[in-house]
Amino acid sequence: MAVARWVCTFTGPHLQSPPTALCSGLLATPPSSPHSERKVPLWRVILEAWEPLKPQVLNEDIFNSGPQWTTENKLINMSIWVLLPISLPVFTITGIWVVYAMALYNQHVCPVNNWMYNQSCMEILSLQTSPVLCCTLDNVPLISKCGTLPPESCFFSLICSAGSFMVILICLLRYAHVIEKHQNCFLNTAALSTGWVCAAGLIMVGNFQVDYAKVLHYVGAGVAFPTSMLFVCLQSALTYRLGKTQADYNVGHLRLGMSMLAFITLVLCGVFFIQESFALQHASAICEWLFCIIIMLFFGTFAFEFWNMSGDTLMVLARGGSFPGFSNTDSKAEEAGGPNHHYQPDGIAML
Repeated sequence: MAVARWVCTFTGPHLQSPPTALCSGLLATPPSSPHSERKVPLWRVILEAWEPLKPQVLNEDIFNSGPQWTTENKLINMSIWVLLPISLPVFTITGIWVVYAMALYNQHVCPVNNWMYNQSCMEILSLQTSPVLCCTLDNVPLISKCGTLPPESCFFSLICSAGSFMVILICLLRYAHVIEKHQNCFLNTAALSTGWVCAAGLIMVGNFQVDYAKVLHYVGAGVAFPTSMLFVCLQSALTYRLGKTQADYNVGHLRLGMSMLAFITLVLCGVFFIQESFALQHASAICEWLFCIIIMLFFGTFAFEFWNMSGDTLMVLARGGSFPGFSNTDSKAEEAGGPNHHYQPDGIAML
């Protein structure tokens, strides 16, 4: 209350109109003792004191300038939030191709266009100098194989760890954005959970190389691949569930198509991987590359939603998934049941 009283005292002489009722009451009321006054958070006192003064302290014409202000505000928000889903596929796809180039340069794997493999070779691949390389199944250019030996293994671990952190952030912001703009639902919670489990599996894949910790590496891959597939399916369904405009449904069509392609490549990768044929083993590696690229590009499609994201999304996270102070659900509640009707979007989880 002391902070609110100071705000009113400081801004009162500079206002064109007399102080508001709130400031009048605060200035007329003598400060009470600390023991009789109920403790109120400092940020709430500042917001309550600032809200009545905002239309007067700020230029009301600029504050309510309509489409121009809204467009500028969206551009500012876009420049901050839309970079996250765009940077994830750019960083990870570029990173794994750099890892492949390093492994190919050091002759740790065979080229992706090589389809000829042998049971064994006289020399290991890294010691061969002839133009025609003798490749075995140990040199199949799987993504994990490309990041097995140093120095490329160091970059592979870095890419997987940083990519996992970005996946966690994107899933969390997407979860909060759905609550802010719509309401919480089962699909939203399930998508958040699967996305985080996928990130945990990706960390294991990147930090436990297949040639040195095969069990842990395969456990991480067995977690990351199915959960990433489930994540894109849930997000595709959630896009249709929350779609209101034709643009929303177009994004849903795009995500559905990418989910189908990811499912096909994942199934083919698993089927070819367990075969004994050298050609099918190589085809499995190609399907693995395609699957990972599709999944990363799918994360990039969240730029459509993050375009309109603002700092209010962080308030949803700060309030533990509910945002009664600034979300659109309050206006819906007042229209439905008046100002005394309390709208609780988290009370019921619905599809």
